[in-house]
Amino acid sequence: MADALIYDLDFEELVQALNELGQPLFRARQIWSGLYEHLYDDFSQFSNIPSNLRTALAQRYTLSPLSPRASLHSKDRLTEKTLFGLHDNLSVETVLMRYEERNSLCISTQVGCPMGCVFCATGQMGYQRGLSTGEILAQVIHYMRHLQTEGKKLTNIVYMGMGEPFLNYDATMASLRRLTDSTGMNFGARRITISTVGIIPKIEKFSRESLQVNLAVSLHSADNELRSQIVPANRIYPLKNLISACRAYTELTHRRISFEYALIKDLNDTQPAAAQLAGLLKGMLCHVNLIALNPSKAYPLQGSSKEKVQAFADALAERGIPVTVRLRRGIEIQAGCGQLASSQNPL
Repeated sequence: MADALIYDLDFEELVQALNELGQPLFRARQIWSGLYEHLYDDFSQFSNIPSNLRTALAQRYTLSPLSPRASLHSKDRLTEKTLFGLHDNLSVETVLMRYEERNSLCISTQVGCPMGCVFCATGQMGYQRGLSTGEILAQVIHYMRHLQTEGKKLTNIVYMGMGEPFLNYDATMASLRRLTDSTGMNFGARRITISTVGIIPKIEKFSRESLQVNLAVSLHSADNELRSQIVPANRIYPLKNLISACRAYTELTHRRISFEYALIKDLNDTQPAAAQLAGLLKGMLCHVNLIALNPSKAYPLQGSSKEKVQAFADALAERGIPVTVRLRRGIEIQAGCGQLASSQNPL
């Protein structure tokens, strides 16, 4: 079986590869359309190209970089997690969340994560490697095909699965451009969100990209010392500098930034913590997403109660900070980042 992944080629690289096979430019456009518009999963489906070219492509490239190892559904069938095997026998996970009016996909950019956030199952795994552009895209394509069989469409994509997207920056940006390419997948940029723990140089770089993709920052505390304890990256990119970078992002792009805040019982869910967060974000074009912490085996603390979550949200709203409480989804199927893969990727 061919090892090279065709989704790793951008259009110019595909043109070059076909040129080496003596093929004209229009063949590249036909193949590009088959890959990203029609979502073909076998070269035999490319009926508009000659059979000898289909054979040559199949000998050189694979369309299947992901092998489903396990697929779990929540009791309400609204959340589905798939654990995919990769060519090197590592594993990565992707989560589909179904809502009344949208289908949202949470995708991964790395196997494991080097950031070491103490409550995160992926962080507890350690880091193995970054995913290629094609491996990132293949997660989306898998679920687009899956939803097609149900007569449904994927409506939202969040880069919020395993890994820190901004530490796999080039592959992440290439995948974003492929997703939003008007000649291919043509997925709406404003329906994509990329989440970072706060890699300041990459936030600054991202602010200059010609993309309308949403940015979210995993904050989890407005206290610098506490954030350093639970998010070790804060020791390199302290809160004061991070918030300055976030304000600069909103001023340059005129786009709202989201802050993810996992509420941990008796640690960061108090009323003084809410007041401190409101003060930190005052005047910024932003929105706060609150969610009770998803449990993980290696972290002893628990998520906050519904009452505590709502009280925290009310305290932010009273101080003029836009806030949404997100529902925890798929707890019984280990839908939190890395919870399933951590048992499959031994260090």
